[in-house]
Amino acid sequence: MEPQPRSQFQPAGAGALLAGTTAAGVGVGALLGWAVGSTGIGALAGAVAGIPAGVFVVYRRYRGYFT
Repeated sequence: MEPQPRSQFQPAGAGALLAGTTAAGVGVGALLGWAVGSTGIGALAGAVAGIPAGVFVVYRRYRGYFT
């Protein structure tokens, strides 16, 4: 049996995943803020929630690379 090939770390893919998740958080926050009456505050809250969510998604995707 041959050992499993090690997964490749792709910085551009990790950045796109981080940016996409953060943008999705900002978008959802802006929509919720718009529904309540303050789009700007909703977008800010979405960014505050989206950045850690993006970091978590990138970590889950590339967790095997760092071991």
